[in-house]
Amino acid sequence: MSTTNDHGQPLERALTTPLLYFFILGDVLGAGVYVLIGQVAADSGGAVWVPLAVALGLALLTAASYAELATKYPRAGGASHYVTRAYGPFAGFVAGFCMLAAGIVSVAALARGFAGDYLSAFATVPVAVVAVLFLAALALLNARGIRESTRANVVATLIEVGGLAIVIALGAWLLLRGDGDPGRLTRLGTDGQGAVASVLSGAVLAYYSFAGFETSVNVAEETRDPRRSYPRALFGALATAGAVYVLVGIAASAAVPTDTLATSSGPLLEVVKAAGGVPVWLFSAIALVAVANGALLTGIMSSRLAYGMARDGLLPSPLGRVLPRRRTPWVAITVTTVLSMLLALTGGVATLASTLVLLLLVVFFLVNTAALVLRRDPGTPGHFRAPVVLPVLGALSCVVLATRIEGEVWARGLLVLAVGVVLGVSAARRRASRPGGPVHDTTADDVTRTG
Repeated sequence: MSTTNDHGQPLERALTTPLLYFFILGDVLGAGVYVLIGQVAADSGGAVWVPLAVALGLALLTAASYAELATKYPRAGGASHYVTRAYGPFAGFVAGFCMLAAGIVSVAALARGFAGDYLSAFATVPVAVVAVLFLAALALLNARGIRESTRANVVATLIEVGGLAIVIALGAWLLLRGDGDPGRLTRLGTDGQGAVASVLSGAVLAYYSFAGFETSVNVAEETRDPRRSYPRALFGALATAGAVYVLVGIAASAAVPTDTLATSSGPLLEVVKAAGGVPVWLFSAIALVAVANGALLTGIMSSRLAYGMARDGLLPSPLGRVLPRRRTPWVAITVTTVLSMLLALTGGVATLASTLVLLLLVVFFLVNTAALVLRRDPGTPGHFRAPVVLPVLGALSCVVLATRIEGEVWARGLLVLAVGVVLGVSAARRRASRPGGPVHDTTADDVTRTG
């Protein structure tokens, strides 16, 4: 089964509910969890499980809006497509630009991470060489097909979860033999701020780790039955990831002193070292799998988003070209990969990485409000419908979390947004000036009928 698109080539409907579940779970449980706990501990204190649980609750609010919109309009393009329908091409471009910027920078950062300390446990190779080869290999897998990519993701996700299960088991073993300190699990707050402020600061970092679900809406068009599969896969994956995160947070905090976690670049490795019995190289290998899987899934998101925006007339039309046999957006894959390579080779990724949370909050605010605006559009019959209070609370949560972001990050984020605004004005004018007016916006019903 396939769905036709505005460029005459279909994307293959190959994703089942289990594949979509593992797609979302693999992205949420990506490389971030292997460094996340230490950063959260630095901001919130020993009770790292509290901001993790809070972040999960806040993420579920926005996830409800995505579940409604993805089943209502099962198309590649995700946030950009939804915001375009609600507010027009300018706002849609800004939303898509923010997600593209976040995705491309994330892939570049993960490429450099793959070439760093974890790989050095096995071999010493120049970062530039590893980054280029790594990204080229991921692009080839992405272009080969969504089925092959998601099957690889299932294996990688099982490895990731296995590594986290090791951490949970080792933390429990440390407590049982009397080497841990369960009292740390109730200690909230740092020297610089109280408990509530600490929880919110930690939740900002943790929120980014849960935000991987946004990637999945860009493959809704390649899902066999998105109205049935997407809500089940989305909420199931987030619940699973939340449970794993909370258990990992409890294990790490109880097993290792908070200061050690906060200053370590590999906080979960500290648990392995404290417990003993598990080779360090094994955990390095698991971390490499996690990094590669996160980069693959984010690369899929970026390419599908660029493809969807091109089809909506917001980006140059060649980005909407699809391989005839593989039915994957090869031009979008090539362009997003090259941009990630350039960022990985030229450095400066770290200065942009801290703006990703802010960019995501901008996108999520627009999506939550778009879900409210689009309530008057019936969309695809039988789509998931969230209680109206959830998009409202989701939008408010974005505002609250944005208040916890540092001014330095705001300065960088506003610069990226300014670029998006300028390009958005140009894209909206270009689209409006096309012969015949704006590009026809194929509805979800059109996609369903041609499936």
